[in-house]
Amino acid sequence: MSESIVELKNVSLNYDHRSILIDANFKLIQQEFVYLIGPTGVGKSSFLKLLYRDVVAQSGEVMVNGYRLKNLQVKKIPELRRSMGIVFQDFQLLMDRTIFENVAFSLHVTGYPSPKITTKVNELLTLVGLSHRFKQMPQDLSGGEQQRVVIARALANEPRLLLADEPTGNLDPDASKEIMEILLNIHKKGTAILMVTHDHSLVKKYPSRTVLLKDGKVNDLDI
Repeated sequence: MSESIVELKNVSLNYDHRSILIDANFKLIQQEFVYLIGPTGVGKSSFLKLLYRDVVAQSGEVMVNGYRLKNLQVKKIPELRRSMGIVFQDFQLLMDRTIFENVAFSLHVTGYPSPKITTKVNELLTLVGLSHRFKQMPQDLSGGEQQRVVIARALANEPRLLLADEPTGNLDPDASKEIMEILLNIHKKGTAILMVTHDHSLVKKYPSRTVLLKDGKVNDLDI
């Protein structure tokens, strides 16, 4: 039986004066690709925040990558986050550093061996098709290219789990296609992915397990 990467048991989450989860259950297993969809404002981003311990559930059990989040010590939170990659819709790149330096920075802060950083960054930028742009600044790249840098940075620690919050939300159809193909390639290499999206055309074009967040519950859909 495949190992659970994420598991929620009877979880209730109130955040920003809203009930996001009410006695909810959810499981994501090793090497699975799952879309999380739901109405605007239902709390999909808050659901991801729960998984990287930016918010805390009021009740229930949340397990992520072997960490029990309920009583997780504050000093353990960086360790939890290093076990996953996070891709944000708004990129959150360092605009005063090259794309090489953006990816290298994430390796430096986690203690990656300095002599190996250049090789690792080149590998990551090659994976996302940007090795030839390594000297460019983020503002010199298109939105799709910036998102590829974000993905490279998220993969720096070889995470077992990648959380992607609307990774194609600000992109045109061609750039969205490129990002999806990169994510699917990463998934084929063994990384579990939980992707929040409002783009139902992507879900239909690249079918995979899909769950709906609505009325405080997380339920599987037949797509």
